Amino acid sequence: MTRTLVIAPQWIGDAVMTEPLLRRLHARGERITVGALPWVALVYRAMPQVAEVIEFPFAHGGLQLRARLQLAKQIRGRFEVAYVCPNSLKSALLPLLSGVPKRVGYLGESRVGLLTHRLKNPAKGQRLPMVAFYSALSGDQDIAADRPQLTLPAGEVANALHALGLTPQGYHVFAPGAEYGPAKRWPSRHFAELASQLDWPVVLLGSAKEADLCADIAAHTHRPGQIMNLAGQTSLSQALCVIAACHTMVSNDSGLMHVAAGFGVPQVAIFGSSSPLHTPPLNPRAHVIWLKTDPHYQPALTCAPCFERECPLGHTRCLNDIQAVDVLSIM
Repeated sequence: MTRTLVIAPQWIGDAVMTEPLLRRLHARGERITVGALPWVALVYRAMPQVAEVIEFPFAHGGLQLRARLQLAKQIRGRFEVAYVCPNSLKSALLPLLSGVPKRVGYLGESRVGLLTHRLKNPAKGQRLPMVAFYSALSGDQDIAADRPQLTLPAGEVANALHALGLTPQGYHVFAPGAEYGPAKRWPSRHFAELASQLDWPVVLLGSAKEADLCADIAAHTHRPGQIMNLAGQTSLSQALCVIAACHTMVSNDSGLMHVAAGFGVPQVAIFGSSSPLHTPPLNPRAHVIWLKTDPHYQPALTCAPCFERECPLGHTRCLNDIQAVDVLSIM
């Protein structure tokens, strides 16, 4: 059995999108250890094909060479092959420093000498969807139909819901945040209006940074006692359980959107400045709303996707003009 190290991406959504790659490696007999930053490590515990997760002691940003050398010393000789998912130079250092003989990854940030097997990054106009981008590291060709799949033990989900006072399939989840910036966030007033029109309770999920955003939604929802703001109040493990057992999830293009897709729950994904052609929720039960491709929306959004953190034109029409009734009609 080949002993394999996978260097994980640093974002939750990207971590979910590496699952088909890991499933392919496992299917051909590789024993998979994933090296991941703490905030994404838990995602890999929802992938049964992963035998071990090493939480990296690195902070976000910076080379942190001493910490990488120390970890490399600890894992030296343990792995025969490494797959480096991120494109950064620092992400390719650990496999090199720990003596992994075969090191696979995309060219980027002067990594020619760090990798033994190098894939060319596609040109901007020819970029693969991110799931296929990661799956291509396997060397397989039939990757276009890959879809992430996440699994949690039923007992773990039941315990988490019991602790939070939730009933399986008896609530909706809203994930109104998006780490990248406001040009990816459907306005809070629209989330509040949608929540006010639903019959079942709504659970708001997000990080501590998004607590105020979620509090604003809760404050403007006309359903006292029927909205639960858990932003910043749950661990990622609990959040995964809440999503896995929800009736429907509504979100922006975010990491939690990909989590919902991985669990295969019914979901509505709202896109603004980004593109569902590049990072779609790969879930047959997902509905995507993107005004860019709506033939009835006028004037047409020639500016989308701009991939900016804030609307460069100042109107954010791509999100402001999506109404609560538009989402409600497909839930």
